[in-house]
Amino acid sequence: MEIQVTFDAKDPRRLADFWAYVLHYRRDDPPEGFATWEEFATAHGIPEDEWENQDAIIPRDGTGPRIYFQRVPEPKTAKNRVHLDVPVAPTMTGEPFMSVLEARADELESWGATRLRRHEPTSMNRGWIVMADPEGNEFCLV
Repeated sequence: MEIQVTFDAKDPRRLADFWAYVLHYRRDDPPEGFATWEEFATAHGIPEDEWENQDAIIPRDGTGPRIYFQRVPEPKTAKNRVHLDVPVAPTMTGEPFMSVLEARADELESWGATRLRRHEPTSMNRGWIVMADPEGNEFCLV
């Protein structure tokens, strides 16, 4: 079964750009028979002022879900009930692992993310950093 993850967004393009960078994804291609999404929208009678109401990204290597971003009028108001875990250094542990997480968190802050909390390693887990994307959606660097 293939799934799609959908994000509500104020600015679908900006969020698609951010998540494409984070996940090493790329923009989804227009449907077969269309050279661009604009050509597709025109052929389907979608008004030009609605062309930026959605965006989508897909994995570069074809493994993983498509991620769709849809414009909604209301802002995010509460904590996510579902979030993405973004693997950073799957084979590392301890302080070297946390240093790699910190470096990735710094990098993503330059793309508009916000660092929310750091969870130190324990005997039960390797530690993680909770972040928020440019529109406040939480995710974890693991």
